[in-house]
Amino acid sequence: MMIKIINAVLILVAVFMGFKQGYAMFSAKPEMLEMFSKFGFSKNAVMINGAITILSAVLILFPKTFVWGNFLMAAGILMIICLELLHKDLKGAAIELPFLLLNLLIIYLQHPLKST
Repeated sequence: MMIKIINAVLILVAVFMGFKQGYAMFSAKPEMLEMFSKFGFSKNAVMINGAITILSAVLILFPKTFVWGNFLMAAGILMIICLELLHKDLKGAAIELPFLLLNLLIIYLQHPLKST
């Protein structure tokens, strides 16, 4: 029972972070445009990435789409990590790593409302 509560809290944290970062990308905040511009992303590409991040956060909430949402969010984080490493920015990649591990941990623990 305690693991389900901890997992629910972790899911809420991941969803909150997904919404926060997704909204920042979708609304084309200057910080996001600056970060993604070094990777060659246009404003529209950043906005599309933000919409996908928000979609993945919503999918995480529902047991039937839980794994898809986590995989989608993890793929987006992994893309950012790879781009950071491509530009030899180890600090930027290291900052993203806990968020990737969070999504993988949530997948491992499974959705707390999933019927077994």
